[in-house]
Amino acid sequence: MISGGECQFGKQLKELGSSWFPDLGPPFGVMYCFRCECVAVQKKRRIVAKVECRSMKYDCPKVTCDDPVILPGKCCKTCPGDNTKFGTLLTARTSQILKREEMKSMYSINNPQNIVATGRFMLHKKNLYYSFYVSEKATRPRAIQFMDSTGNILEEHNLTIPSNGPFSIYQNSTGKLCGVWRRVPRDYRKLLKEDQIIVAILWGDKYQAELALAGRIEKYPALQTEILSSLLEPAPGTSPEQMAGAGGTAIVSAVGGTASSVHITLVVNGVFNPDEILDVPLNIRLEAHDKKQIILEDIQKVKKPAHAINVIEITSPVTTSDLRMLARGKLFITVESRRNPESLRLQGQIVSRVSCEIFQTVISSHNPDLQQRTNGLAWLYLNRDGGLVYNLEVNDLNYDSNPLVVLVDENGKRRLELEDLTPTLNRITNEASGTIDKLGPRVLEPLYAGDLSVNVLSKSDIIARGRLVSRPVADARDSPVPILFKKIDDNSPPNVAGMAWVAVDSACELHYDIMLTGLHSYRRLELILEEKPFEVPGATTTRTPLEEFNGNYLEGFSLEIPEWLLAKLETSVCYLEVYSKEFMRPLLRAKLKNVKVPSRCFPNDSDNELPIIASTMNDVGHPSYHALDSKCYSSGQFYEEGEQWSDKLQECTMCSCVNRRVKCESIKCPPLRCKPEDVRHRKGECCPICMDSKTFEEVSNAKVERGCQLGSQFYQAGYSWHPYLPPSGFDTCAICTCDPVSLKITCPKLQCPSLQCSEKDAYRPDKKSCCKKCPEDGKIQCNKKRCTRSICNNRILGRNKNKEKDAIDECCSTQCHRVRGHNPRRMRRERIREHHHHHAKS
Repeated sequence: MISGGECQFGKQLKELGSSWFPDLGPPFGVMYCFRCECVAVQKKRRIVAKVECRSMKYDCPKVTCDDPVILPGKCCKTCPGDNTKFGTLLTARTSQILKREEMKSMYSINNPQNIVATGRFMLHKKNLYYSFYVSEKATRPRAIQFMDSTGNILEEHNLTIPSNGPFSIYQNSTGKLCGVWRRVPRDYRKLLKEDQIIVAILWGDKYQAELALAGRIEKYPALQTEILSSLLEPAPGTSPEQMAGAGGTAIVSAVGGTASSVHITLVVNGVFNPDEILDVPLNIRLEAHDKKQIILEDIQKVKKPAHAINVIEITSPVTTSDLRMLARGKLFITVESRRNPESLRLQGQIVSRVSCEIFQTVISSHNPDLQQRTNGLAWLYLNRDGGLVYNLEVNDLNYDSNPLVVLVDENGKRRLELEDLTPTLNRITNEASGTIDKLGPRVLEPLYAGDLSVNVLSKSDIIARGRLVSRPVADARDSPVPILFKKIDDNSPPNVAGMAWVAVDSACELHYDIMLTGLHSYRRLELILEEKPFEVPGATTTRTPLEEFNGNYLEGFSLEIPEWLLAKLETSVCYLEVYSKEFMRPLLRAKLKNVKVPSRCFPNDSDNELPIIASTMNDVGHPSYHALDSKCYSSGQFYEEGEQWSDKLQECTMCSCVNRRVKCESIKCPPLRCKPEDVRHRKGECCPICMDSKTFEEVSNAKVERGCQLGSQFYQAGYSWHPYLPPSGFDTCAICTCDPVSLKITCPKLQCPSLQCSEKDAYRPDKKSCCKKCPEDGKIQCNKKRCTRSICNNRILGRNKNKEKDAIDECCSTQCHRVRGHNPRRMRRERIREHHHHHAKS
């Protein structure tokens, strides 16, 4: 006891009024079931400070499940809940199953780069969501396999991304691998809960894998409270031979407030000498990258080191400043041999937790009396460095009232405003996006606890708000952006709002994820997909029911969407509609955008076959069929005769409208005449270019994209191309260039070498050649006879009476036969077009 405003607890001084969990040091550590306080007591006429500690066990609520657990940093037992979490470590040392004789021909564990991976898994209902961090030096894996303990493959997922997408913005920015094994059979779920499932990641060819890593999926209690993770790899300077196959992962939990602490679960291997078999000490440090600040330093003994998996638990009190550095990715964790630290050492940066997840919400008014029309959506995620990336969209926002958009901690009676997002709000698009880099525990803790909300405020009241909830990233939620539902009319409930994610996977399955609010008593809902070729009144509309549901949430997929309709998701105007079967009317609609459909999902037939358009299209003010008859239709859009455009379905393809037909041709790249070190290939461009490193860096770092406009086409600065001249196609005898400095377009013809013979004797090797050549001495030049249309017509109609000439032209029989041949599919399309044309005229 000390008089005045401080208490002494061990060697620490505590302020009057503060509270903490007592840290008794090894072997007891932090006692989370006791809370100590520094309180003021009166002793005669003096006020003195005194430490009072009490047990918290008696305040624990009763648990109702059969298998309660104590989570790190907690005192009371809790039920695991619906979402069971698992983890895995994948190194060469954990891949023993791949060394079996029957597997050596299928897998290789030769891993000279010592690639390491760690995974997290969440079993929700019957679906197993998976997430991985993989060494940055590794390329994207080819596949992931789930096996039983004998090596039988239970499930395999392809992880390769086609060159034309769809791509994952989330996976690119976080460096994670994300996916889901849907509808896991009951027997396999039982094996999973018994730690009898093994996961393997494969690189290379599907018939002969270049590399495979495997690891057992196991339950770790610390995963229930994990907020940060780390992938541990052999540290620079360590022995490659001794550290071969070594690696690890860290599961990090933290508790903030007056008794801040950090709990770390380490799963490691490869940091032991061969002769160390009992009570082996390891040095463990949590430190800044420059090693100038050590947050935690401890010695832990491993009772009996194992070859593949060793689990170490560490708990330590920390300061609020330490937690802030932890949340911002400023700290590294080191695990090393105490006996041989220079050769046997693992290290990794503490970053956002491995789990692939986004935090999303529907923003709406929760007070029906206010009759507020403002609604919206928000979705956030943490990038690898711990920055919070946010995106939001709002409707009917009255800027005259100077609204604010803020992140709010809803925990407790008093709402705490944490971050103001208003400065990034665009008044034209009603969208806001950005990254909060300096993220601390005050945002991270409520985010993971489900207490963080997005509020739209006026000076006097809350206009609308939505509490963020975590959702695993997979299928629909791995698409670029969600879409916002809008009310059909005023007959819909006043505060109803919603959002949707939509995506098509590589197996051509349509996935959708719907989140609604404000429906109250509405039941018997149906999700409907609506498609029409263009956004004009009277256009032919196709309505496809997807699924009936109840409540505010729907996650589903459809296997029965035909190819032609899948293609329309990218090329036509499509809507999602929430329909009330109870009241027989639509409630909400949302226009699809940025839905990327894999090219393999498109039908082979041309999309220039137009459906018969309803007679209402001929009303005044809307295009009639006669006006469209001379145009081409492609990818949901009409083009004028002679117009050219970049194809929306096939990358690096130019199309043109020639005689009412769409004619497309792959882009031909001009030859490069520069040093190999000056060759550049920018993302999004079809052809490489010649540009020195200095100019390339200036062009790439420019805040405003610079380039040249030629007709409807835009070319980036420095880009070169062959001009596209319908109906002939690409003119490979000319090269156009957008000057990187002046932004002027020049299209000079290729310079042909001087002829060493007369122009009369020169010849072209083929009709596409730009330059003539001289015949070589002593060699015969042969050219294929070209049969004119008149010769073929005369042969077909029997008009050629000169038998001698007919004999000379016998070589034309094959070519003329090709002219006579018919294309049944083309003829069928011509008949359809003629029928439509006649129908429109009548």
